[in-house]
Amino acid sequence: MPRRFLVLLAVPLALAACDAPQSGAGRASLPRPKPPVVTVETGPDARTAAANFLAVAQDMEPRIESECLARSHGRRNCDYQVMVDERPEPQPNAFQTLDDRGRPIVAFNLALIAEARNRDELAFVMGHEAAHYILGHLEQKTSDASKGALILGALAAASGADADGVAQARDFGAEMGARAYSKDYELQADALGTVIAWNAGYDPERGALFFTRLPDPGHSFLGTHPANGERIAVVHRVTAALRRGTFRGF
Repeated sequence: MPRRFLVLLAVPLALAACDAPQSGAGRASLPRPKPPVVTVETGPDARTAAANFLAVAQDMEPRIESECLARSHGRRNCDYQVMVDERPEPQPNAFQTLDDRGRPIVAFNLALIAEARNRDELAFVMGHEAAHYILGHLEQKTSDASKGALILGALAAASGADADGVAQARDFGAEMGARAYSKDYELQADALGTVIAWNAGYDPERGALFFTRLPDPGHSFLGTHPANGERIAVVHRVTAALRRGTFRGF
């Protein structure tokens, strides 16, 4: 089914869980993550949820574009568009993609907008998704997949596999390659998303409580996302530095 988007606001932007700074976003230096405290804040009604999304998008869009321009030095398209994916999917989801002209899009589905407990959660998720494009993760994942396909395809051919076997090896290699650094990319996007949300006037730590209501992927080898506690630890570390005024970027 093709993607369908609902554009709610045209000027200055269009409106209605997910993948660089330092490799691994400082994962090696993180303390052992503590079990997160589950938030019990209730969600807003539909009208308030829609108003929250519109307000956050208006606040975040210029901050996202500013961060993109500063890091790319004008070499990338930073004309961000924030949109709603109106497909009736039951699970909350947000993603970063590009339109046919290469314009970056951050899309939220209706389930995520309804699930978010407050504007801080929306801002954090929005900053995280935008960070994937700003940090070049879309291109890096494509490159990782190509390298994985090439390596396993060559190994299969060298071992005497037939054409079908080589093709299967390439497909598996592409999947493995795309997953190889996906956890690092998520942590990097968490770190930069924290900065963007903070700069827009939101509380990233409160926003990261969104993770406490998601299934925890743990530390599975083939998982694409880090453990929720590990992600929250990144947000705490970056936010603490921002509060102290000691954050020096990455």
